[in-house]
Amino acid sequence: MIAVLVAVLTLQQPAQPVTAIRAGTLIDGTGAAPVANAVIVVRGGRITAAGANVPVPAGAAVIDLSGWTVLPGFVDAHVHLTGHIIGDGDWQHQDLVESPAQLALLGAAHARQTLEAGFTTVRNVGAGDFTDIALRNAIDRGWVPGPRILGAGGSFGINGGHCDGSAGYHPGSPISRGTIETGAADGVEEVREAVRYTVKHGADVIKICATGGVLSPTDSVGVQQYTEDEMRAVVLAAHMMERRVAAHAHGLAGIKAAVRAGVTSIEHGSILDDEAVRLMKERGTYLVPTLMAGEAVERLARQDRLPPAIAAKALAIAPRMRESFRRAVNGGVKIALGTDAGVFPHGTNGHEFTLMTQFGMSPLQAIVAGTSTAAALLGLEQEIGVIAAGRRADLVAVRGNPLQNIALLENVEFVMKAGVVFKQNGQVVGRSAAGIP
Repeated sequence: MIAVLVAVLTLQQPAQPVTAIRAGTLIDGTGAAPVANAVIVVRGGRITAAGANVPVPAGAAVIDLSGWTVLPGFVDAHVHLTGHIIGDGDWQHQDLVESPAQLALLGAAHARQTLEAGFTTVRNVGAGDFTDIALRNAIDRGWVPGPRILGAGGSFGINGGHCDGSAGYHPGSPISRGTIETGAADGVEEVREAVRYTVKHGADVIKICATGGVLSPTDSVGVQQYTEDEMRAVVLAAHMMERRVAAHAHGLAGIKAAVRAGVTSIEHGSILDDEAVRLMKERGTYLVPTLMAGEAVERLARQDRLPPAIAAKALAIAPRMRESFRRAVNGGVKIALGTDAGVFPHGTNGHEFTLMTQFGMSPLQAIVAGTSTAAALLGLEQEIGVIAAGRRADLVAVRGNPLQNIALLENVEFVMKAGVVFKQNGQVVGRSAAGIP
């Protein structure tokens, strides 16, 4: 009787629609050679088949991209969606004059721009008041369009350091002493508590500041801030809660200490030597180079749009960042695309592919960095980053051959996320057609 009931219920369930995409050229994200005249079959938001000899199923809706190159949806492993663009308005004091709700709504606009640029998954590595977690949840529930988000909630570091949102305020200010809520935690016990606090409030990943930074007002960009013991405590606490650790790190000593402590990724990695490269390769530590951030702050500094102390740091670090990227590529470090979008306008993330090829990668290496390698960094290698059966149907397409002209990836004209088309022929699909209520 139970078997009969199950069979009846199964028959009553509506069949999931099938979509077949004809791809003139397929670049699958693994680093394999492109495949001509491929077909990708999508059912229920996932790919069921992909390749040159795949037939179009009877009754399938067909999307003809036979004159296009189709790739996996891109992954940006370093963004800041819920804030104002650096250099625009009073970006340094936004948290004091705008509510978390307002910044989350701003993040929704940035998320849509990011998705329309072909980035179907991002890792948001730091946001005040857990606005990235609210945005993640809104996207997951279909309230607003945007990429899949892994959020860090608030990033944290030492009092007065790069992650401390209270740094630079006078001692009499109500927020002059940093707390976990403002991004400051000192000592082994406090950093453990900071990990638990961020995970408690929804963080998918832990983001710390191992060194100083460019855009913070009171610290040197390259100096180590957290001790190695503090970073080990972060990593242990994070791993116990099944989270990975991303470490903002510009300076050499802080990078090496963070790698030895076991962080999953070094963000920026602006000053590398041969020992640091060797250490990262041995430990399997990823580099997220954020070349666009270096380019952006250098440009803002030359335009006198940054405070003098910050401008000086920007001009000093940008060329070092490019040099270190070349060193990492040549040394075989695992590199995942990350842009630091928010330092520059969202939706322009694809320019990172161009910079990666300009400073040492082949076009195919850059594509892999922005698809399967970035997916592996996020722990989503079985879900995204590759066009293959069983993976989520995240697809983008461009006219022409990005292996000959990587800049084509700066102007994606087709975007599908989890089987839903959000952009076609360069035009954004309407809300109802994209499944947005």
